[in-house]
Amino acid sequence: MGNFAQLVILGLLAGGVYVAVGVGFGLVWGVLNIVNLSHGALVIVGAYITWQLFTAFHLDPFLTLPVDALILFALGYAIQRGVINRVIRAPLLFTFLLTFGINLIVINVLLLLFKSDFRSVTPSYSGSGIELGPVVVSYTRLAALAVAILLAAGLAFVLNRTRTGLAIQAVGADRDAAQLVGIDLRHTYALTFAIGAACAGVAGGLISLIQAVTPTAGEPYTLQAFVVVILGGLGRVSATVLGGLLFGLIEVFAQSIPGSGSVYANAIAFGLLVLVLVVRPQGLIGRLR
Repeated sequence: MGNFAQLVILGLLAGGVYVAVGVGFGLVWGVLNIVNLSHGALVIVGAYITWQLFTAFHLDPFLTLPVDALILFALGYAIQRGVINRVIRAPLLFTFLLTFGINLIVINVLLLLFKSDFRSVTPSYSGSGIELGPVVVSYTRLAALAVAILLAAGLAFVLNRTRTGLAIQAVGADRDAAQLVGIDLRHTYALTFAIGAACAGVAGGLISLIQAVTPTAGEPYTLQAFVVVILGGLGRVSATVLGGLLFGLIEVFAQSIPGSGSVYANAIAFGLLVLVLVVRPQGLIGRLR
């Protein structure tokens, strides 16, 4: 029972990171109908901002998260307004190729700036945790889970309780009707992508506390965000939260199988993705599109 409880705790804590990574990805996909292949690269930009502020100014990593969000918000707005907006109504393959190209550009810029060395953020409380009998809860991962839940709650509040959020949802539901009632589509598109990028920046700051980062470390997170959104369902922030926590639990329990390793863990997780797509294409609590 102690081992089972430990695995559940580890799974939920790991799921917190996937929630943070997935909410921005799901927002852009659900509203703009863009599967953003540069999402993982934007996550790592946030990680490097946290590392830079921690190294240069000894700023606590959790205090750098608002800076990550603001910088990535501005970057995301510029990318959407200046580049992606030009092909927003093009076939899906065009946006696939464009966001993949942006992903390569961001990665290579990071390589020029930071090389391929591993960078770590190690505050004084790194490695410490709460011991509850046989269960150990990492302070860093527990705080990351709390931040991820707050991030998702904040995004849900913006989408459901603010004028901007309601405009974003209206564009996602019917862009032509939204334009007829006076919503500026270009600005709303850019805001949506910017908010998704800001969420990616916060996720990157959390990831820098958990693992060493390199410019190419974001690629797996794009795939994992895709799985998280599919598992929970597209169109609801709560669905992404469920998908992220579930993916974390599946990954941890799969890794606990003797001799499995990360390869089998990924195979099990993506196998479940295929099963969900076959049995319930809209996800566990998502909306039919």
